[in-house]
Amino acid sequence: MSSRVCGVDAMGILDRIRDVEEEMARTQKNKATEHHLGMLKAKLAKLRSQLLEGPKSAGKGEGFDTKKRGEARVALVGFPSVGKSTLLNKITASESATGAYEFTTLTAVAGVLEHNGAKIQILDLPGIIEGASEGKGRGRQVISAARTSDLILLMLDAGKGETHKRLLEAELEAVGIKLNQKPPDITVTANRGAGVRVNSTVPLTHVSEKLVREIMHLHKMHNFDILFRCDATVDEFVDVIEGNRQYLRCINVYNKIDQITIEEVDHLARQEHSVVLSCEWDLNYDRLIDKIWDYLELVRVYTKARGRRPDFEDPLIMKKGCTVGEVCDNIHREMRQNFKYAYVWGTSAKHSPQRVGLSHLLEDEDVVQILT
Repeated sequence: MSSRVCGVDAMGILDRIRDVEEEMARTQKNKATEHHLGMLKAKLAKLRSQLLEGPKSAGKGEGFDTKKRGEARVALVGFPSVGKSTLLNKITASESATGAYEFTTLTAVAGVLEHNGAKIQILDLPGIIEGASEGKGRGRQVISAARTSDLILLMLDAGKGETHKRLLEAELEAVGIKLNQKPPDITVTANRGAGVRVNSTVPLTHVSEKLVREIMHLHKMHNFDILFRCDATVDEFVDVIEGNRQYLRCINVYNKIDQITIEEVDHLARQEHSVVLSCEWDLNYDRLIDKIWDYLELVRVYTKARGRRPDFEDPLIMKKGCTVGEVCDNIHREMRQNFKYAYVWGTSAKHSPQRVGLSHLLEDEDVVQILT
């Protein structure tokens, strides 16, 4: 890790982070200390952002040199020796090194999962260690690669699942990766010298106008209009101000269920966003692959030429909520310009076929015939 971060000594930032964390731990949580704790949280977030920015001369060198391929990228994140490499080998054609010892994978290894006509890149990242968010081990590179993914698989040892899950979530949270959360509905827009103006469409119970203004001044943002459309917490408001948070979907994958009781397996399987499996017994891969497809929110769109059958062998892989116009863009950059109308068969059509325009929303396995 570089000894300097954007001209500021990295060790000095780490010391200041620990000082703020210690002060937060010492401060009792009550109505009288809400404002003080809110400012401490804002300072902590600002220091962590400074730590993660890295030297400007480093450019994109922090991540692994693995080109993004296919329709989506899925990152395998977890502590060493939880079965990431074995899982990659089982569900793709890749051959990532495996072993019953820690740190078998020393760099990122990519494989391709082919499912429902889509090519999904699975990225096996080196095992994370505690302190990865501060640059320990290869933490910075692992986290940088995770941020470029469309979905994270948090790979967990079923016997240590809950403990490891909390630790990994804390490491990712510290670097601005939010798992299975939606961005707060807060709008921040610059104004012309009017100062900080705060408005809301709902009652605010976690932040006051005074606290909002002080957090803005801490970030040297002095002339902005802020509109809250949700009852945001201090952390959520700071996330919006920092502007570098990544909101990613995540599946918690509990491996090694062959080593725990059936009652423990049942408990883990009932958790939200979770899949249980055993790489040792080749158990439950199908369930995981189906869940990956669902969480990526991909849809198949089949094209049809006039007078011919639909091309069911080679679907277009699109994101959920795609339009006919986006299908045109996917096929050829000039097709939208020459578009007249389209016929659609499938669940998005009120009747089959339905004549539609560019803005028509498509659903999984719809058939589209475009006329230009």
